[in-house]
Amino acid sequence: MDLGLVIFPTDLSARFDDVAVEAEARGFESLFMPEHTHIPASRVSPYPIGGDLPEEYRRIHDPFVVMAAAGARTSRIKLGTSVALLAQRDPIVTAKAVASLDIMSDGRVVLGVGYGWNREEAADHGVVFASRRERLREHVLAMKELWTREEASFAGEFVSFERVWQWPKPVPRPDRPHPPVYLGSKPGPRSFAHVVEWCDGWMPIPFLSPDFAATLAELRQTAEAAGRDPATVRITACGGLPDRALLDSWQALGVERTILGLPSAGLDDVRQVLDSHATLLDR
Repeated sequence: MDLGLVIFPTDLSARFDDVAVEAEARGFESLFMPEHTHIPASRVSPYPIGGDLPEEYRRIHDPFVVMAAAGARTSRIKLGTSVALLAQRDPIVTAKAVASLDIMSDGRVVLGVGYGWNREEAADHGVVFASRRERLREHVLAMKELWTREEASFAGEFVSFERVWQWPKPVPRPDRPHPPVYLGSKPGPRSFAHVVEWCDGWMPIPFLSPDFAATLAELRQTAEAAGRDPATVRITACGGLPDRALLDSWQALGVERTILGLPSAGLDDVRQVLDSHATLLDR
C-alpha cells in the first residue's frame, strides 16, 4: 500500500510546491489537495464534519495552478486532487488543464472528484444542487472523450458538443489512457454505481463507514453485478491516521493508497509532521 499526503495550501501556509519537494525527499508516493473556488459568506450549508468551518477553506489555492508549480520542482511524487468539484467547472476547459498538467508532470496526475457539499457555492456557479451528481458524471465522461479521441463529441443533458479537436492528450500508459479518476463520496448504492461506471476507483473516508470491510464488499459486489472485475476498482483511503495497525488492516482489505493529513501551517510545522509520518514508510 502506498502512502500519500493531503494539505490545504493557502496564502497563509506553506507553499504547495515546497511541501511537494519535502514530501518527495522523504519518499511519499503522492500529495493531494482539495478544491473550493470560494465560500459564500452566508454559511447556510453546514460544515459536513460539524462545528465551525476551518479558515483554510476560505483561502485555498486553485489546485491545478499550484500542482503545476509542484510538478515543475519534483520528478517522482504524484500530484492529485482530493477532491476537485468538477460539477462546478467547465469540462472542456478542465480537460485541457488536466491534460496539460499531466504532460508537464510526465503523467503524475491523479484526479479525485466529488459532488460537493456547499449548496450556495454550487449556486454561484449556476449549478442546481440536486443536479450535481449527474453533472459530475457527464463532465467526467465528456472529459474522457476529449482525452482519448482524436475527434471527440458528447451529447448529454448538461454537456453537449459536436466533433471537436483538443490537444494535448494526457500521457498514455499501458494501464491507463488518461489520469486515474477516483470518486470521493460517502458510501451508498448511487455512489457505488457511479464508481463502477465511470471511475478508476473510490476515494472514501473509511471512518464514515461503521464497517469498512463490509462497505468495500458491497462496492465489489456492485462491480461484479455490473460485469466489471472488482480488482480494477482501486481504493484510496482518505483521512488515514499514523497508526500502523490501522494501516495494516486497510492494506489487508485491498486499499491501494492511504492519504495522511498535513496541517495548513508554516513549512517548519509541516516538516515536523512529515518527519513523523515518514516513520511509517518502512512498513
